[in-house]
Amino acid sequence: MQYVKDYRGQVGSDAVKFFKTTLFQSTRLLLGLNCLEKGQVQAVHAHDNQDKFYLVLEGLGEFSVAGEQFDARPGEVVWAPAGVPHGVNNHQTDRLVLLVGIAPAP
Repeated sequence: MQYVKDYRGQVGSDAVKFFKTTLFQSTRLLLGLNCLEKGQVQAVHAHDNQDKFYLVLEGLGEFSVAGEQFDARPGEVVWAPAGVPHGVNNHQTDRLVLLVGIAPAP
């Protein structure tokens, strides 16, 4: 089993929709990357029984959590408790790279 991954080797892009990849997954936790190019959006949604966090690794994201809008930059963590609507928009020119954790795993 692989216990260490460099996220930079997992970054990707998709011209049609934001890029997602799974780094690690168990029945209790999913860790993955979401990569959004300029203008790409993860629509506001909620997970009824799952907590979620986004750690901004690269870029600047415009987040919505529980109807509040705010920006987050590298090093900042955004928390979306279970049942709370959340989403993200990349309104910048640089790629937005997010480490995403969801527990329990989908």
